[in-house]
Amino acid sequence: DIGDIIRGKDLYRGNNGKDKLENNLKEIFKKIYGKLTDRRAKDHYQDESGNYYQLREDWWNNNKKMVWRAITCHAVRKLLIILEMHVTGGTTLTQGKCRCPIYKVPTYFDYVPQYLR
Repeated sequence: DIGDIIRGKDLYRGNNGKDKLENNLKEIFKKIYGKLTDRRAKDHYQDESGNYYQLREDWWNNNKKMVWRAITCHAVRKLLIILEMHVTGGTTLTQGKCRCPIYKVPTYFDYVPQYLR
C-alpha cells in the first residue's frame, strides 16, 4: 500500500529493493524537513533517527487525495486509453467514466493495520 510505504509502516520485507526505497524516502523527507521555515514545525518534526515518521504521516494525510488523483487520472487513465484505442480501433470504452472529478480516495484502509487487510 502506497500510504504504508510513505509513512514507513510497510510490512513487506522481501528484498533489498525495499531498503533502497526506504532510504530514498528518508532522503526526500529530510529535504522536506530542511525546507521548513516555521520554528514550531521544525521542533515538532525533528527526528534524531532520520526517519521523520511524524512528517511522513502528516504529509500523507495532506496529500493522499492528490496521490490518488495522479494514479487514477493521469498515468493509469492514459495507459487505458492507449490500450483501448489499439483494441477497439480508435474508440474508448471508458470515455466519460474517469473518477477524476470526484477527488475522493475510495477506501479508508489507512486506518486499518496492514496485516488485517
